[in-house]
Amino acid sequence: MLRLLAFSSLLVCASAGLIGFTQSIAVRGKLMCNDQPAGNVRIKMYDEDSCQCCFVPAVLSTIDFPFYCVTCYTQNKPNVHEFIMVSSVIDDLLDSGESSSDGSFSLAGTDNEVTRLDPKINIYHDCDDGFTPCQRRITIYIPKKYITKGPTATQTYDAGVIQLAGKFSGETRDCIHRH
Repeated sequence: MLRLLAFSSLLVCASAGLIGFTQSIAVRGKLMCNDQPAGNVRIKMYDEDSCQCCFVPAVLSTIDFPFYCVTCYTQNKPNVHEFIMVSSVIDDLLDSGESSSDGSFSLAGTDNEVTRLDPKINIYHDCDDGFTPCQRRITIYIPKKYITKGPTATQTYDAGVIQLAGKFSGETRDCIHRH
């Protein structure tokens, strides 16, 4: 029982960011719309959290974890009914801001994670959008080599000049700007 309590404490601390190591990331760029600076465009930087799972005894499903618990069915685990899958699926917001009147932006953020950050920026805009409801959202993934171990980024990823008038692979529409 003591091992179970220790394991569950470790799991809760890891998910709450109480253990792990401090990592930081910075990004800059310039946004254009039809060759004109795109000012006041919302940009958010996230650590993308995918469905990472670990297995814990089902008795822990009665505890109110700050993340999702889903019944897991797997052939690799004996007595599958005694296990649950714990997944953190909410991306961590690292920083947000708006582009300046000349279209430039700069974001920097820090997070404590057990695993390496999976940094990305989401850009929410209306360039070449007409009267379509909600905003266009494009996502740009930041290479991991720009992640710094520690509280301050030592290098900055330069996203360059981004022409928002084009169509982007994976582009979506977003009314809420949560992710």
